[in-house]
Amino acid sequence: MNNAFEIIGGKPLKGEIIPQGAKNEALQILSAVLLTPEKVTISNIPDIKDVNKLIELLGDMGVTVERLGPDTYSFEARHIDLDFFHSDAFRNKGGSLRGSVMIVGPLLARFGKAAIPKPGGDKIGRRRLDTHFLGFEKLGAKFNYDAETGFFNVDASNLEGTYILLDEASVTGTANIVMAAVLAKGITTIYNAACEPYLQQLCKMLNRMGAKISGIGSNLLTIEGVTELKGTEHRMLPDMIEIGSFIGLAAMTGSEITIKDVHYEELGMIPDVFRKLGITIERRGDDLFIPAQQHYEIETFIDGAIMTIADAPWPGFTPDLISIVLVVAIQAKGSVLIHQKMFESRLFFVDKLLDMGAQIILCDPHRATVIGLDKQVQLRGISMTSPDIRAGVALLIAALSAQGKSTIYNIEQIERGYQHIDERLRALGADIRRI
Repeated sequence: MNNAFEIIGGKPLKGEIIPQGAKNEALQILSAVLLTPEKVTISNIPDIKDVNKLIELLGDMGVTVERLGPDTYSFEARHIDLDFFHSDAFRNKGGSLRGSVMIVGPLLARFGKAAIPKPGGDKIGRRRLDTHFLGFEKLGAKFNYDAETGFFNVDASNLEGTYILLDEASVTGTANIVMAAVLAKGITTIYNAACEPYLQQLCKMLNRMGAKISGIGSNLLTIEGVTELKGTEHRMLPDMIEIGSFIGLAAMTGSEITIKDVHYEELGMIPDVFRKLGITIERRGDDLFIPAQQHYEIETFIDGAIMTIADAPWPGFTPDLISIVLVVAIQAKGSVLIHQKMFESRLFFVDKLLDMGAQIILCDPHRATVIGLDKQVQLRGISMTSPDIRAGVALLIAALSAQGKSTIYNIEQIERGYQHIDERLRALGADIRRI
């Protein structure tokens, strides 16, 4: 374990914070530059590992990458080295990067072929990629697995539009299939399409490049194939997961924080879910102002029943913020049932919170009841390890609110999703250092 955060908690923070660009949007938008030989300029790109790796991979493939500013790059995919896809370098890089599957759709569309290393055995990973490959097959792509090299060779020389009903509304699956379909012959209809803001951003960008996509924002997309796409400019949305994390941080630490430029319309029900926990959030133009609050009280349902907060596909509440809501509820007044439907192991970091003094009953891998302490008891600092990106930040918020010193190991997990998080928190007055 080479890196850890040491945090002295229990002090209120104050100030302004600007959310980074959206990580989940970045992986799709960056892959889309492969659809045209012309220059594409993208701004508000977050400076985080997963994104930087993908930019590096694009460079290795022959894309001309220029860094124009701290968060702005231009990409020109005029000369792509198609042999690179059979190389060990690609197997190693492509294998280590979850987002690398996103380059397959654009490559199939533009060059009619691609090779992909067999994806790793990560349990969520394997199931998830089926949606992508089934979609490509419906468009006419043929997959041949070469056991000797460990690559799938994909032939897509005659992609044709078709009707596709997705088995799950996968955001990355929808994005990948959309990118393959924009250059296919004829009309593609995708039903049960994901409709997250990230995906709307991708579709709007493709339309500016000359694609013909209608139904954006709904779960039924119609794509009329075109023969070529042009360059464009694109600015990414702020990361709504960061915005939700900062709302929770302010409430839990009793801090006055202003979150700048949040694109309020694109936040869906995120502000409302935090308001259900009793947190005061004021909208000021496109900023969110969270005043310092000594107490916040969880609403009950009209009939007095305990509030339930559950995740659901967009426009429902994102699963990425479930761990944050769970932590913030620890210091609320009242009780809440947190129901994490979409992934099995997202709640397993609860044991660390119990060690810190939280009152939580883990009902099963999907549900936890939080009995709020109403700030009558402070959490105590402990040593802990971050299991995944979102739990990592939830634990960070708990540590900043706790009495005494906490140490969080395995912070690479946090840094895959949040740029320079320690510097940005120090700017608000947090006592956090890297050891």
